[in-house]
Amino acid sequence: MKLTVVGCSGSFPSAESACSSYLVEADGFRLLLDMGNGALGELQRHCGLYDLDAIFLSHLHADHCIDMCAYFVARYYRHDGGRCAPLPVYGPEGTEHRLTTAYADTPSASSMSEVFDFHTVKPSTFEIGPFTVHTERVRHPVEAYGIRIEHGGRSLTYSGDTGVTETLDELARDTDLFLCEAAFTHGKESIPDLHLNGREAGETAARAGARRLVLTHIPPWTDPQVNLRDARAVYGGPVELAAPRVSYQI
Repeated sequence: MKLTVVGCSGSFPSAESACSSYLVEADGFRLLLDMGNGALGELQRHCGLYDLDAIFLSHLHADHCIDMCAYFVARYYRHDGGRCAPLPVYGPEGTEHRLTTAYADTPSASSMSEVFDFHTVKPSTFEIGPFTVHTERVRHPVEAYGIRIEHGGRSLTYSGDTGVTETLDELARDTDLFLCEAAFTHGKESIPDLHLNGREAGETAARAGARRLVLTHIPPWTDPQVNLRDARAVYGGPVELAAPRVSYQI
């Protein structure tokens, strides 16, 4: 598998990065995890507008899904080649309604489903293209999911947005690469069931026995070097900060 960071800023785009979006590729199949603010423009550095094979939305906060509205325009109003066939989109209950409401002026109430084939995510194991995926509900104010992706005996786990939870520990058990949010700063914010800080991300990786930790979803007001230091203090494996346009072979 190949993982490419399209965007990794939390809450809103930074001067250097779009919000959460990650491209996972294997066997010629392209799965996008989230499409937050600014991600659609950056995505075009890595693949064509119409080259995605599926999208997974971890939850429906704007910094993880709002560029789906712009992507709707690209797919619905395409003239060269005709309108795109529906693209599989996996998201929480109400994803189609959320995107239709956010766009606010679709030609009809069902226009989104003319270019997106919506599938409701629940805790389960299923196939997306060549990938076996396992989804679990994590701790966030809205319905949110972490995802584990397996292919060819290797695994990638993406936390989505979450507070501390044993569910994430199990989802990331022995994973080869753990892409984990670290939005908060240890000793500064303390809001349960919202986000992890760098230390909590490191502790989660340690409990899970993850082989590699990549910290992501760090908002512009959080010092990433502090979170990197805090994660390294409690996790003995390799740790780094996600950065746009960086790719990993898993």
